[in-house]
Amino acid sequence: MLITATAIVLAVAALTGCGRAATGTASTAPASKVGDGPATGTVSMWTMGSEADAVKPLIEEFEKLNPDVKVNLTAVPWAAAHSKLQTAIAGGATPDVSMIGSSWMSEFAPALATVPDGFSADDFFPGVLEGTKVDGRWAAVPWYADIPMLYYRTDLAQKAGWDHAPETWDEVQQLAADYQGKAGATWGMRLYTGPSSFLGNLWIPFTGGAKLEDGKKWTFTTPEWQHSLEFYKSWFDKRLSDPNSDPAPAQMPADFISGNTPMFVATPSLQGTLAQMGGADFESKYALAPLPYGEAQVSVVGGSQLGVFEKAKNSDAAWKLVRWLSTPETQAAFFEATGDLPPGPAAWELPALTGKDRIAPVGEALKTALPLPTPPTLDQVFAIGDSTLEQIRKNTVSIPDGLQSLQQQADQVGLR
Repeated sequence: MLITATAIVLAVAALTGCGRAATGTASTAPASKVGDGPATGTVSMWTMGSEADAVKPLIEEFEKLNPDVKVNLTAVPWAAAHSKLQTAIAGGATPDVSMIGSSWMSEFAPALATVPDGFSADDFFPGVLEGTKVDGRWAAVPWYADIPMLYYRTDLAQKAGWDHAPETWDEVQQLAADYQGKAGATWGMRLYTGPSSFLGNLWIPFTGGAKLEDGKKWTFTTPEWQHSLEFYKSWFDKRLSDPNSDPAPAQMPADFISGNTPMFVATPSLQGTLAQMGGADFESKYALAPLPYGEAQVSVVGGSQLGVFEKAKNSDAAWKLVRWLSTPETQAAFFEATGDLPPGPAAWELPALTGKDRIAPVGEALKTALPLPTPPTLDQVFAIGDSTLEQIRKNTVSIPDGLQSLQQQADQVGLR
């Protein structure tokens, strides 16, 4: 896998990324139709992060199948990807096709061509597919999915008297207490602190039945938010979680491997970091499970899409490339190279993914996961949320007052 410790933050951020104002005017062009013949000409493609290394052999195979096509691949660092796409769109100098972070869809969709005939919505998990639609238009094709899961140490759970994953809020806190009391853990579970803590802990209000917005405004003063943040705060009040945990990306897997803190929530891509840091002997010591729930057993899905731009110079070949990259066999090969999760059910039936006990719960969770709303002002509101959680965690504001302040500030920022 091509994951490093610094990818922890990126893996969490991939679920939302940075919301900003929409760029350009929405495409009104109808969906086209991709020809049946081989791809020809030159196609320019941008990939983000380390994915370029894994995509290269796939591109080479595509070029063998289509001898008259040449794909020029450009690797763009995730940290620079957003601004680079903005600049390319503003200057009318986009590539033919590019990876698009799931949270960037509302912003960049106006510059993307409508997905043409020849792609089937049935080939993708519903929540993953929904994240590629903007204003009722299918604007990109899912490339890979990411979904938060509960990581827990099975060896220490067994020592604490557990032979199954916790399913509810009560159970996950009981396991956390048993990790401390019976398995020698310093802390029962790590909750995110510092930057992006609101996003990292969003699984709590979501599984508590809370919603971010109702389509017209932010909704932080509901009983569900109150109940969810009471549960959040109880982790620190009960000394089950460290209120001053080190937010450095490498610290979470380090504490997990050492047994200092044997539970946390993150996306499956973090398995690569654990393999690198823990070695082969650690692989059998942990498992992934669905998020523990309070009111609703739900999760959210993010990831990355493949979009073809309206100004693509070779849109026909670009769409043929996207179509080939979206086949179950190619998706399974990409998973084997990166650990990135296939966005459609067919790939999950192939040998690369079947028979993997730790991955199986992820595939099940993807079947019902929902896309996270990504309004353009999301990053601003989440930054306010980071501060709110810190105040609640450190007892400098009550939960009702904290939520009221969050609502007032979010209302000033607005939803759109």
